[in-house]
Amino acid sequence: VGYMCLMSADFKAIILTVRLRWYCFFRHIQDPASQRLTWNKPPVNVLVIRKIRDESLVKPFKELCRFLVEEKQMMVYVERRVADDNTLSKDEAFGSIRNQLCTFREGYDDISNCIDLIICLGGDGTLLYASSLFQCSVPPVMAFHLGSLGFLTPFKFDSFRTEVSKVFEGNAAITLRSRLKVKVMKDMQLSSKELQQEHNGLLIHEHNNSDNGKVTQQMQVLNEVVVDRGPSSYLSNVDLYLDGRLITSVQGDGLIVSTPTGSTAYAAAAGASMIHPNVPAIMVTPICPHSLSFRPIVVPAGVELMITLSPDSRNTAWVSFDGRKRQEIQHGDCIKITTSCYPVPSICCHDLVYDWFESLAQCLHWNVRKKQTRLADDSDSSDTEN
Repeated sequence: VGYMCLMSADFKAIILTVRLRWYCFFRHIQDPASQRLTWNKPPVNVLVIRKIRDESLVKPFKELCRFLVEEKQMMVYVERRVADDNTLSKDEAFGSIRNQLCTFREGYDDISNCIDLIICLGGDGTLLYASSLFQCSVPPVMAFHLGSLGFLTPFKFDSFRTEVSKVFEGNAAITLRSRLKVKVMKDMQLSSKELQQEHNGLLIHEHNNSDNGKVTQQMQVLNEVVVDRGPSSYLSNVDLYLDGRLITSVQGDGLIVSTPTGSTAYAAAAGASMIHPNVPAIMVTPICPHSLSFRPIVVPAGVELMITLSPDSRNTAWVSFDGRKRQEIQHGDCIKITTSCYPVPSICCHDLVYDWFESLAQCLHWNVRKKQTRLADDSDSSDTEN
């Protein structure tokens, strides 16, 4: 009886432990309804990002800046190349507003600690560019659809006064779009004690996680990291590690490592599933793999991925980050990728569920098909009788 009681107590303890683990797990999943924009203090400094080389955006840009400066008494920051645009400099009526704008240059001036709100005018590229300006915490981003693609830009500019006023009042839902923290390490010294053992027919490599190389670049990526074969005619051949263990070798045109936000971009064109931005995950998608069984996979957000050239690779590889800063990867280099702790708070037009599905329908024409015609009433009755 004592033995049975002991077993029963142990079993109850196991059940309790499982329940506690599930309770802690669900407590870390944030309720989408609770993701609301709240201001600790009223916003003062607003960064306006405008799509460059698009003359159609000059008028909306001037209207927005005039509204922010004159009606809302905001301090407006813009890029120097935007403020120095010939169209703006020749407009005498806009001269008083232009003189009050604060300007900065990318790569020279640090504005990361003085911006309360970002407003983007353009397409999805403007939001990606705004994300790249902030390598740590990102202010809330309000994106207006004035470009060729509007998957990440839910607001229409026709009602910008009303929408911006709502955001200043804190009356808006927020989507926390995760980013990838990427390290490019040159001249990695691979451990000579690398363990290789065969287990159930699978060759497992446990890679030394110590950073023996030189970190030449570290950045935050909103959409994806793309590794491809570049101008070479040979297939790319790269090794993919997960938490220091070799998972597979990728032989094909390349590899895409994307966030849920990026799953609807290049990854979707390469055959990946589309993931809602609230899902904590990393998508790994091969580009034209040489194996038909190599399907895209989703891994937990907390893991660290590492990409290196395979030892027997015939050529080098090339890597780009959100389509920018493209560079060559040599033997001995590696790319380390994990989920960043600095997401992009994207302001929703309606809510984080409706906005996403509306974008799928409007931009990607998701599940659009010709509908079947309704059966005639007499056909229905005859089918029923039969």
